[in-house]
Amino acid sequence: MTSSFMRLKVLLPFQVFAEKTGVLRIVAETQEGSFGLLPNRLDCVAALVPGVLVYETEAEGEVFLAVDEGLLVKTGPEVLVSVRNAIGGTEPERLREAVEQEFLALNEHEQGVRSVLARMEGDFIRRFARLQHE
Repeated sequence: MTSSFMRLKVLLPFQVFAEKTGVLRIVAETQEGSFGLLPNRLDCVAALVPGVLVYETEAEGEVFLAVDEGLLVKTGPEVLVSVRNAIGGTEPERLREAVEQEFLALNEHEQGVRSVLARMEGDFIRRFARLQHE
């Protein structure tokens, strides 16, 4: 017998953001675009990009979450979404703005920090190599 509902759990690094049962469908965003999950879809794994995740239940209707990059794993009726950050809301336009302002700006900041760290590592390796030759 096939299930007509899914169980969704949205995980952040240090807490469970949301745990829902009776989920009818889920729409998530990947590098290749949006894709939907229905209860009887085959198991899958997808890398998520910052965007809006949509799920629907009979009790709540459509619910929108702004999510940062992460991973979605579907196994049977269980769907786990593990992301770095998430924001709940009801208006997709406001959530889209939150994604652009918070998550994408943070990614740009992280790229700058990683660039600085890479230069520091390179300097350390060069100095260490010089010490080895002395």
